[in-house]
Amino acid sequence: MVQTQELSQTLTLLASAAPNGISATESRPWGSFTTLEEGPGYKIKRIEVKPGHRLSLQMHHHRSEHWIVVSGTAKVTCGETEEVLFTNQSTYVPQCISHRLENPGVIPLILIEVQNGEYLGEDDIVRFQDDYARTESKAK
Repeated sequence: MVQTQELSQTLTLLASAAPNGISATESRPWGSFTTLEEGPGYKIKRIEVKPGHRLSLQMHHHRSEHWIVVSGTAKVTCGETEEVLFTNQSTYVPQCISHRLENPGVIPLILIEVQNGEYLGEDDIVRFQDDYARTESKAK
C-alpha cells in the first residue's frame, strides 16, 4: 500500500511539473508530431516525416512557422519557392502563405517547428492538396 501511495504521489508531482502544452505523440499518415512546449503566442513541436511522404499543401490564417531540420532531408515549398534543407538548416513560413513539407530522402526527416501567432489550434489549416484525401478546410 505504501508503494502505491508513493507512486501516485510521484506521478502527481511529475504531472504538475510538466510545462503546459506537453502532449503525447500524435500519428498522421505522413508520420507524427509531438508538442514539446506551448505558451501564450507560441508552440514548439517535434515533427517526423516518413521517407517518401509529405504533408498537405496548406496554409494557416493565424500563425507563422519556423522549421529547423534536425536530421534527414526536407523539401520545402513556400509560396512559389521550393528549397531543399539539410541538418542544421532552417526556413520561415509566413502566415497566410501556402506551404508544404516533404521527405524526399530514405531516412526519417526530423525537424523542430516553432509556431507563433494569436491562435495555434490544429484546426487553423486550409488544405489545398493532400495525398491522404484530407482536403477539407478547417480554418477558423
